Amino acid sequence: MSDVAEILFERRGAIGLVTLNRPKALNSLTLGMIRLFDPQLRAWDADAEVKAVVIRGAGEKSFCAGGDVVGLYEAGKAAKEGRGDGSSVRAFFSEEYVLNRRIKRLSKPYVALIDGISMGGGVGLSVHGSHRVVTERTLFAMPETGIGLYPDVGGTYFLPRLPGQTGIWLGLTGDRLKAADLLAIGAADAFVASASLDALIDDLAAGVPADEALAARRGDAGEAAVTAVRPAVDRCYAFDSMEAIVKALEAEGTEWAAGQLGTLRRMSPTSLKVTLAALRRGAKLDFDGCMVQELRLSLACLAGSDFYEGIRAVLIDKDKNPKWKPADLSDVGPSDVERHFAEPAGGDLVFRD
Repeated sequence: MSDVAEILFERRGAIGLVTLNRPKALNSLTLGMIRLFDPQLRAWDADAEVKAVVIRGAGEKSFCAGGDVVGLYEAGKAAKEGRGDGSSVRAFFSEEYVLNRRIKRLSKPYVALIDGISMGGGVGLSVHGSHRVVTERTLFAMPETGIGLYPDVGGTYFLPRLPGQTGIWLGLTGDRLKAADLLAIGAADAFVASASLDALIDDLAAGVPADEALAARRGDAGEAAVTAVRPAVDRCYAFDSMEAIVKALEAEGTEWAAGQLGTLRRMSPTSLKVTLAALRRGAKLDFDGCMVQELRLSLACLAGSDFYEGIRAVLIDKDKNPKWKPADLSDVGPSDVERHFAEPAGGDLVFRD
């Protein structure tokens, strides 16, 4: 066991500074980190001397590459085999979503320095903040349909609120975006060169207001590649069924559309249909409603089989050849989707503050 803390907290002048400190694991988020972060964030929110909270990732590769899905795989598998009660699975998801909500509701600036990979759980730690800073190293994705899940951590809230059908596209395909793309679709607020982040932190610690500090350090992210595909995204992903989306991509007949179809065919068919339904419903829910929905979905996914097959194929055996059940979209019926939205046996997510 390492004695190095997985998450670090520092009062530096006017700010509370959070460092996700698992660089060898790309700063992936564990339940232990969540349980330390949430009360610290609550305390800083109540401290009048703390003018802003800043969060960053250790190392040069990643802000946060996601949640500890291998840990969830092991705990969920043990519960399915009668070797545990699955309580840690519910705890991880519910406490993570409470933390996501706290970030969104924070009464003071929350400055996320998204320098490097930001996927899944890392998106949940950044996208709900008031100031989302991207760099030349930023790489964003919500790749959950490739491991038998769906875009959670508030994904069912923020994705359908992105312009046009970009959120539906990103949630279904897990396509990757860079800094300029995130700025173009409103999923980030400012570009600051990676080399300038320490100076930005110093400015904030000195009490410079977040908007002013970012304006002084702001750089040029370049052109957004996403702009060129937006019309096709909006045409092809505007439907409420996966079959209609596939048909639209087939009719598009371009190299981009062919690539999209290839991507979708690699994803869990069940996850694709559940994700589309969750995003369409999430567009009509408030944030708390989305988080309640997400706990239902997450527990239902871990009660099924595709999550375990996805993790096996991507992270355990790494053969990149998952055997989904069902294997085809046509075999995923309405009841297969709807069961994911039912209240779980332990009850719905409850917010206590």
